[in-house]
Amino acid sequence: MPEVYATRRERLRERCAAGGSAAALVTRPANVRYLAGAAPLGAVLLLGGDEDLLLCGGPPSGEAAEGRPDEALEVRVLPRPGGDAAVAAAGLAAERGADSLAVEEHHLTVSRHRALGSVAPGLRLADLGGAVEQLRVIKDEEEISALRIGAEIADQALGELLESILVGRTERHLALELERRLVDHGADGPAFATSVGTGPNSGRRGHRPSDRRVEEGDFLSVCLGATYRGYRCEIGRTFVIGTSPADWQIELYDLVFAAQRAGREALAPGAAYRDVDREARQVLDSGGHTEGLPPLTGHGVGLEIDEDPQLAPAAMGKLDACVPVTVEPGVHLPGRGGVRIDDTLVVRPEADGGPELLTITTKELLAL
Repeated sequence: MPEVYATRRERLRERCAAGGSAAALVTRPANVRYLAGAAPLGAVLLLGGDEDLLLCGGPPSGEAAEGRPDEALEVRVLPRPGGDAAVAAAGLAAERGADSLAVEEHHLTVSRHRALGSVAPGLRLADLGGAVEQLRVIKDEEEISALRIGAEIADQALGELLESILVGRTERHLALELERRLVDHGADGPAFATSVGTGPNSGRRGHRPSDRRVEEGDFLSVCLGATYRGYRCEIGRTFVIGTSPADWQIELYDLVFAAQRAGREALAPGAAYRDVDREARQVLDSGGHTEGLPPLTGHGVGLEIDEDPQLAPAAMGKLDACVPVTVEPGVHLPGRGGVRIDDTLVVRPEADGGPELLTITTKELLAL
């Protein structure tokens, strides 16, 4: 892996040089980890010339959740606890003779940006923009392998929960149990706050689990994800509790399932982001569900759970091979409940079998 991180840093260095900056300061934690192999709390990465420096507030712990720094990097700990590594890095860049420094303005606060300027007043601060995020979109096979293992863990945790007794248990209890199972099976932790919705809460995107108890005849929607070696995947499923589903539940489920399948089948290198969204969205539109739909039907995943690309009506750009994305259409009927089906897939060309499905828990409408 060390050569991977060095290659990533060199690609960023080339972009900076093309923009007129010989040095760059990376502060966004996911971007630091992508380039350095680790992102200890408060750490920043300074790229300059042929010497790169990971500046930390304290010694890196080496835990799996935060990664291990690339051995080719110089790692330096701030001499005084509580200092700002970004400010210290700007001072070092000036000492090294840099006349400009590209910074992630979208991540810096105004006060922190001012502090960088004050410590090195002769240093011109340029905007690095989303250069690192753009590099992160296409994953290498080692990154995809981490996502694949995370998906296996999430599938396993969800499968075990479905074999247990669910009636009478609260949404909050089920969510906590799922997160415990993720860790038991080797995850760093949950990829995001697990969502469990029952009855009228089911199908709501981002629903925060409540103390509502599972009842016979409820829709139960679950959305969870595992983090493995820093990489985050996502899965969402909807079930019926304790009895055969009602006609309206079957009709709604079949509609969302068809939308999700349409979105999955549209994933291909060269497909426009907005076209993938449209394929899924128009199925829901045809069923009369044009109001209250989520702003997007999928998004990229990786070191963060919500990355580029965004599969949305106004999204610009086209998919590349080896880009992991979710496809997650859903419909929620206020007061009744709803359906959400969510998979993580990797875009692959047709010659390689088409999109690779990472989350494989059944999408059949089960009565649990």
